[in-house]
Amino acid sequence: MAKITQTAGRNALGTFAPEFAHFNDDVLFGENWNNEDIDLKTRSIITVVALMAQGITDSSLKFHLQNAKDHGVTQKEIAAIITHVAFYAGWPKGWAVFNLAKEVWNEEETEK
Repeated sequence: MAKITQTAGRNALGTFAPEFAHFNDDVLFGENWNNEDIDLKTRSIITVVALMAQGITDSSLKFHLQNAKDHGVTQKEIAAIITHVAFYAGWPKGWAVFNLAKEVWNEEETEK
């Protein structure tokens, strides 16, 4: 497995909030995402579901949707995941996440 490396925290907050940047880049992504007890595809799905359940539909969710796609989640799988979670987390949240997912899995990639 390729090691996950993240610099977004340092890039965005480096001198303003260096401790937060450290936790984001080195602990969350550096240690947690590189823990091999859960494969990256499953970890990506869990992250998307957690963000959706909280109603977080900003650029962080779009990043994690792209991450899920990059780790092998197909358009059919993400559609089924979002639909399933919408019953538990809320239908409006499902709509919001589908709008972002359609940007990540563009029309040419839609599986028939």
